[in-house]
Amino acid sequence: MDSLKLSFVISLSALLSLVCCSYPASAGDIVHHDALAPKKRGCDNDFILVKVQTWVNGEEDAEFVGVGARFGTVIVSKEKNANQTRLTLSDPRDCCEPPKNKLVGDVIMVDRGGCKFTAKANNAEGAGASAILIINNQKELYKMVCEPDETDLDIHIPAVMLPQDAGVTLEKMLLTNDSVSVQLYSPKRPIVDIAEVFLWLMAVGTILCASYWSAWSAREAATEQDKLLKDAAEGIPNQRSELNSVVDISTTTAVLFVVVASCFLVLLYKLMSYWFIELLVVLFCIGGVEGLQTCLVALLSRWFRRAGESFIKVPILGAVSYLTLAVSPLCITFAVVWAVYRNTPYAWIGQDILGIALILTVLQIVHVPNLKVGTVLLSCAFLYDIFWVFVSKKLFHESVMIVVARGDKSGEDGIPMLLKIPRLFDPWGGYSIIGFGDILLPGLLVAFAIRYDWLANKTLRAGYFLYAMLAYGLGLLITYIALNLMDGHGQPALLYIVPFTLGTFLALGKKRGDLAVLWTQGQPERLCTHVHLQQSDEADSGEER
Repeated sequence: MDSLKLSFVISLSALLSLVCCSYPASAGDIVHHDALAPKKRGCDNDFILVKVQTWVNGEEDAEFVGVGARFGTVIVSKEKNANQTRLTLSDPRDCCEPPKNKLVGDVIMVDRGGCKFTAKANNAEGAGASAILIINNQKELYKMVCEPDETDLDIHIPAVMLPQDAGVTLEKMLLTNDSVSVQLYSPKRPIVDIAEVFLWLMAVGTILCASYWSAWSAREAATEQDKLLKDAAEGIPNQRSELNSVVDISTTTAVLFVVVASCFLVLLYKLMSYWFIELLVVLFCIGGVEGLQTCLVALLSRWFRRAGESFIKVPILGAVSYLTLAVSPLCITFAVVWAVYRNTPYAWIGQDILGIALILTVLQIVHVPNLKVGTVLLSCAFLYDIFWVFVSKKLFHESVMIVVARGDKSGEDGIPMLLKIPRLFDPWGGYSIIGFGDILLPGLLVAFAIRYDWLANKTLRAGYFLYAMLAYGLGLLITYIALNLMDGHGQPALLYIVPFTLGTFLALGKKRGDLAVLWTQGQPERLCTHVHLQQSDEADSGEER
């Protein structure tokens, strides 16, 4: 891999990983605990999402999603316990006065405005309605609360707000059909969804594969370096070139990495739009093609060694192997097909394949040279994650990280730089997601651990890789537990992963007395060269004797 191509891959991969450096694994907010909205007796419900299923002339039709009010009765959670009830338009439409039409257990639909929400609900209940649907005058949902001086809060029917477009559709249904009925219920999300299990396995498996690939490449590079040194000592000319090109991160680079990530995250937040998402899709596809191509070439070269070692000069690209030329069209086609059909139900599979390939390639090329750099990098990322998920709410009135991760204000279903799996058993649907940074950044430290172990000839139990891998898996597991305990609110994964992974490494190194070596002289290539040269010298001495 020439220097120009290497620089391109590193820059592009770093850019994509900066965008989602530590995105929270979020499943969508189902219950909203809003501390700012006033609560009082009769007005203390949690804000919950409500499904409004419609039937037109006895046949099931469209489904809408609204939000329950602070006041009124609690909506049932199970669909089988929810009754199908006739829907009626209010007269007057705003229901600020008692409706002229008598309602016998009907669900009444009213417009927002003209009076307080509680006044509308009281008038609807007085007319005999079993529930009230309040149509917002905007496309967004609005949390219906009580005024501080309100006292008439003895309301015994549920109140739900629907967005403006849902109200337009329901009104057309009522005006053009004989019978329209609705069913209101708010299903609870399962405590654990199988998607989270698969996502955990995907993240852990990616780091596991990338670490072994990195260690194998480091061992081959070290063996080749020893061979070159031995041939040079014996005066044998050698035309071999370096097998692998890697980039070692410095402490300065680690700090700048997080600073640039913050700037780019704010840029995404401010410029979030449809065209900006399209630009990110293009960048993701370029990085995904390079990553997928690198992985396939590395895998297939085991069987097609001659094709992998035979090169041809290509304009602009320079020397390219025949194997790379063979797989490149397939990788480009795969990425283009995904980009065109990325909004289809199964597009997440292609996105995950491209994302995993990109992460594997970055972990193969970018190395943490010692524990000092790894500590600086993960510590900065730890603070970065906490700041942009939690502290940014104070400055921007919303979590910048979560807004960017979801792709709010863009009209798209989130940005592409993350791994996701659909929540199969969640009645609300959606995806469980994890950002590239939650895999990539801890993965750099785990890969360093296995390189150190292999090149220092340590066994699995005597080394650091096994414990670093277990610590990462446990930290990610704690992340998902926290996610479910927080009712689906997005969590900064590095808040849990970094203390487990880095803490385990530091504690184990101190206990074994290796911390000084790991901290400053832990570059595995140097250790390996030293070990191999020592063994070679000992063998030569033995022959002389």
